[in-house]
Amino acid sequence: MLIVAYIVLAFTILQLLVALMNLLPGAHLPKKTVKHHNLVSVLIPARNEESNIGTILRDLAEQDYSNIEILVFDDQSEDRTAEIVDRMAAADSRIRLVTSESLPEGWLGKNHACHTLSKLAKGDYLLFLDADVRISNNIIGRAVSYSWKHGLTLISIFPKQIISSYGEKFTVPNMNYILLSLLPLPLVRKSGFVSLSAANGQFMFFRASDYRNIEPHSLMRGNKVEDIAISRHLKENKHKIACLAGDAGITCRMYKSYREAVKGFSKNVIAFFGNSFFLAVMFWLVTTFGFIPVFLSLPVSLYFLYVAVYFLARLFISLSSCQNIIENIIFVPLLQFSMGAFIYNAFLNKYFKKYQWKGRSID
Repeated sequence: MLIVAYIVLAFTILQLLVALMNLLPGAHLPKKTVKHHNLVSVLIPARNEESNIGTILRDLAEQDYSNIEILVFDDQSEDRTAEIVDRMAAADSRIRLVTSESLPEGWLGKNHACHTLSKLAKGDYLLFLDADVRISNNIIGRAVSYSWKHGLTLISIFPKQIISSYGEKFTVPNMNYILLSLLPLPLVRKSGFVSLSAANGQFMFFRASDYRNIEPHSLMRGNKVEDIAISRHLKENKHKIACLAGDAGITCRMYKSYREAVKGFSKNVIAFFGNSFFLAVMFWLVTTFGFIPVFLSLPVSLYFLYVAVYFLARLFISLSSCQNIIENIIFVPLLQFSMGAFIYNAFLNKYFKKYQWKGRSID
C-alpha cells in the first residue's frame, strides 16, 4: 500500500507539472500575425447540420482573412443542410456545396467527406472544420502565420468548450482534464516522440502540399478516431505538427445533454490512452480513488500536499481550457463518475455492440 501511495503522489505531481506547462504561451495559438495572402480552402463535412451550418458560414464570411474558399460536403443529410448552404452560396461566391452520391465500402462518412473535399480544394492550406464550431478573432490568419513560421504540416486546436447544462458540466471538462494533465502541448511541436501526438478533428489545418502527398484521410478511411491516428502517422514520418488549446477565437458546444456527452466521448476516450483500455482504467482509478492509499499510508503532511497538488492541477487545467474553475472543482466526484461511464461504454461499444453516430454504424 505504501508503494502505491507514493506512485499516486508522484503521478499527481507529474500531472501538475504538465498542467503548468500547458499554461505557457507555447500551448496556444499566438495572436500576432504576419500578413499572408495564401488561399485557404475551408472544408466542412456536414451531415444533418441545419442548426449549425449557417452559423459557421457566417463566421467564415466575417473573418479578417478573406482569401478563402469554402466547400461544404453534404453527406446525405435528411434535413435542410443543403438548402441553407445553397442559399448562402448564392450570396457569397466563395461558398460551394458538394453533394455526396454514396458512401464507398470501407469508408467512414466523415473521412470520405474530408478526402473528397481535399480533391476539390485549390488552396495552399486546407482547414477542416466541423460544422458545430464557431470561429472569430482572425483565427485563420493566425493559423497561416503560425504554420508558415514553424514549417508545420498540421496545426490542430481543441476549441474552447461552451458548457451550459448540468449534464455538460458533469462530462465535458473531462476531455480537457485528460488531455492537459497527460500531454504537454508545447512538446507536440518541439519533440519528435510519436507518443507526444494529438489532434482534434474539429479544427485541422494542413499545409496543402503535404496533405496531397500523404492523403491522410484516405489512409485512415475506416478509423473512427482519425484525427489522433493522423497526428501519430505524421509524427512517425517526421512531419512537424502542433496541437494547441483553444481561446475565444474558436469555440464549440459539442453536446447538450448528459446522455449525448457520454455517447460521444465513449467514441474516442480510449484513443487518449494509446487505445489501451488498461491504461484508461488505471488513469480513472488513480484519479478517482488515489486519495485512499495516500490517506492510509502517508504522513498527514504528504496527504495535504497530495490534495493541494491534485486541485491545483485542476485549477491550471481549467485556466488553460477557459472553463469555470469553481464548477470544475466542485463537480470533481461527478466528473470522475462520468469518466468511468465513458470508459465502460467504450468497452461495451467495442466488444458487444455497434457504435452508431448520426444514424450510421462507425465500427
